[in-house]
Amino acid sequence: MDRSEYLKASPPMFKSGLLDRFTRVHHLVPLVLFGPAIAILLALGIDRLGLLRSLGFAVGGYLLWTLAEYWIHRVIFHFEPDHGVGARLHWMVHGVHHDHPNDPLRLVMPPAASIPLALVFYALFVVVLGGDRATAFGAGFLAGYLLYDMIHYHLHHHTPRTGMGKWLRELHMRHHFQDDERGFGISAPYWDRVFGTMHVRRSR
Repeated sequence: MDRSEYLKASPPMFKSGLLDRFTRVHHLVPLVLFGPAIAILLALGIDRLGLLRSLGFAVGGYLLWTLAEYWIHRVIFHFEPDHGVGARLHWMVHGVHHDHPNDPLRLVMPPAASIPLALVFYALFVVVLGGDRATAFGAGFLAGYLLYDMIHYHLHHHTPRTGMGKWLRELHMRHHFQDDERGFGISAPYWDRVFGTMHVRRSR
């Protein structure tokens, strides 16, 4: 197997073909699942809070997502035990993506994990902000997650044409192939600048 095929073809996670099928997800599944949820939550927020307040809370939710994206990637996804159940779990959650970054079906989180996590976050928003504000805030947070998933897939499987897209792709490919202890913000790399993990350009 050549390197290109190796980077694309990740091995099964489970011996059971049925179980393994649930670990492979088409990249449009999050769009189908979370797109309507975002629209409904935002509509509820506008109905309860008005347009401007809802947009304000939605922006706040989006910004919280970008911060969560950075720290989840840095602290949870890159917590790498050497052996045992922890090592196996890390490989299933994120290690497989670093070993086989071009597998198109191992780029987005399976619904069996993403939906419960979304519900947990939303419940926290309800507790902290109240039910009315949580609708718009949750819409912004989920929109940030969805944008992250789509950008992540785009960086791996398309050739960006814009300056921003090329920059994001360069940063993410450096994370994969140069230094995986830098570049944790995929859709929002400014947090790497804030927390000192931005990739350093090599001098020519």
